Amino acid sequence: CAGETPATRALAREMNTRPLTRQEVRAIDRRALEEWSVPGIVLMENAGRNAADVIEDFLGSSQDKQIAIVAGIGNNGGDGFVIARHLAMRGAGVRVFVVGPTEKLAGDAAVNFQIIRRLGLAIETFSGEQLKALAGRLKAVDLVIDAVGGTGISGPLRGDVTDAVRAINASGKDVVAVDIPTGLDCDTGQAHDPTVKAKLTVTMAANKVGFTQSGAAEYTGKVVVVDIGVPVNNI
Repeated sequence: CAGETPATRALAREMNTRPLTRQEVRAIDRRALEEWSVPGIVLMENAGRNAADVIEDFLGSSQDKQIAIVAGIGNNGGDGFVIARHLAMRGAGVRVFVVGPTEKLAGDAAVNFQIIRRLGLAIETFSGEQLKALAGRLKAVDLVIDAVGGTGISGPLRGDVTDAVRAINASGKDVVAVDIPTGLDCDTGQAHDPTVKAKLTVTMAANKVGFTQSGAAEYTGKVVVVDIGVPVNNI
């Protein structure tokens, strides 16, 4: 249709799916692998590529924009690595800040980390005392992408993740959250201290139950749903 963008197509999908719980999100991944033979690496690629489309639409253009991806060492970080690659291919200046030791990356996230490393993207690792410098580093970019923690997080944040979230919020930059703002509970919508305050949340497969709760919008900003290439109805 004339005038359609990735973001408007994503919004149309969002209006046709009900919000999902944490367990339902896990059920989608399980069915993708066990029933439909869709490997996790394909789901991660679809999620990251479609999220990059929405982020580019949010920016107007990624060309020559300076973008920081703050990534954890789980699958949410893996989504961030895919986003980093696609935005770099579209002309953005991308910097990836990994929270935690990269040797702990595993599975699909580790595969996508090796891809961006071999492509020569700028990557730095932050942990412990090093995280005190992260907020200052983020002030030098146009946009910060939160890919630290995903829907599996419940309860208050701990350790390096806490410091990374504080650094993201202290940057003073617009923030896009990948799947869920780190620190926000997927099911209850409770925002622990700290929780990322995003201007836009690009969430995977369907809206999350927690996003519909009172006060959650303060942290999610606008929510756009992107598909991951498998059915989400009848979960």
